[in-house]
Amino acid sequence: MSVNAAQLWTLNHRLLTVVLDACGDELAALGLDPKEFFVLAEVAASPYPAELAATLMIPKASVTVYVRNLAAKGFIRREIDDEDLRRHRLILTAEGEAARDHALSALAAEFDRRLARITPRDRTELQRILLEMLKPSD
Repeated sequence: MSVNAAQLWTLNHRLLTVVLDACGDELAALGLDPKEFFVLAEVAASPYPAELAATLMIPKASVTVYVRNLAAKGFIRREIDDEDLRRHRLILTAEGEAARDHALSALAAEFDRRLARITPRDRTELQRILLEMLKPSD
């Protein structure tokens, strides 16, 4: 049986959307929309706006809007980079860390409810497959 890549892509996207939608109220209670959450969740690993845009594969202009919103909410702050005074480094505030951690817990719990439908062996295999798919192409 041949597996249609487009169908797999669609199923994956639907699963991610269902999980995000199920956590929508919790994200909203934290003051986050899903796109802001993804930016907030990535700031520690990608602390420069241009790097953040590249990592999340979103336009720099969009990152600017999300950063402005997250800063206004007190979740991140901008600091001049001591090594390059032309660049701003993004820093999570304590409130930002708490919001990120709470949102990640909510998403993990919802995803775990879905994972509970498959065997531990299938979970392990799913993890192996996803890690393999994330490897860079030759």
